[in-house]
Amino acid sequence: MTKLGTTDLNVFGLNLGGAVFGRTANESTSFAVLDAYAAGGGNFLDTANAYGGGGGSETIIGKWLTARGRRDDMVIATKVGAGDQRPGLSAANIAVAVEESLRRLQTDHIDLYYAHRDDLDTPQEEALAAFDRLVRAGKVRYIAASNFKSNRLASALSVSDREGLARYVAVQPHYNLMRRDYEKELAPLVARENLATLPHSGLAQGFLTGKYRSKDQRSSDPSRAARALEYLDARGERVLAVLDEVAAAKGVSVTSVALAWLRVQPAVAAPIASASSPEQLPDLLESVSLELTDGELTALGRVSS
Repeated sequence: MTKLGTTDLNVFGLNLGGAVFGRTANESTSFAVLDAYAAGGGNFLDTANAYGGGGGSETIIGKWLTARGRRDDMVIATKVGAGDQRPGLSAANIAVAVEESLRRLQTDHIDLYYAHRDDLDTPQEEALAAFDRLVRAGKVRYIAASNFKSNRLASALSVSDREGLARYVAVQPHYNLMRRDYEKELAPLVARENLATLPHSGLAQGFLTGKYRSKDQRSSDPSRAARALEYLDARGERVLAVLDEVAAAKGVSVTSVALAWLRVQPAVAAPIASASSPEQLPDLLESVSLELTDGELTALGRVSS
């Protein structure tokens, strides 16, 4: 387990993403995925009120937590502020959205509550005061920021410090071997403010599983495949070649190698990755214990830069 930044939350080294629950994974399949993750030692679930058709993912996770009696074993992260359901970070929106999420999750508290994306139309003082009230009421333990630009994150932290409000303790950026803007844009601030990083899209929409190697690749999820194939260029092919080489040397999958690289980057507590079936879990779980050599890390870093 890894301590999540400055919090007292101890989390598994793979954050299981719930975006597929209620979308490409129905309830029974989602239960099987959650069972496999928990059996492998996992305790950290990431969802949002916008996932699964507006609350579907939270509903499935809540049913699973209750059916399996696992609420006390799990660290639950969810989000507010994106999608058609409760968009934005107004105080009124946050107050209603958190109650809806708590009801769907069948719990009395959320461990990590994200601003899903920045809201330029709401003063940061208003949003942070609303989050602070939830922390003081015990409905939320910690707050975090997803998809924030560095200047806006720095401003939010400053507001919290000045006003004595709850402070973002973690960030969730788009970060993987194929998408490394985070390292220049957010990493210096994260290090300076002692925040934890929980990267989403850790497998680049599936591209880093090695599944998408042809522009003619077919998939049961065409929109996801289209996004993955955007990475299939000369650089992407070079990255896959090095992943193949490392995976062969280790006797593991390229999925495991890609997540293992991400897991050991500075400030990263746990990459987020999803599974649409329990058969996909072993490769994800293996990444947590997989140790890459300095040479392998350097080779991956160089080819993807």
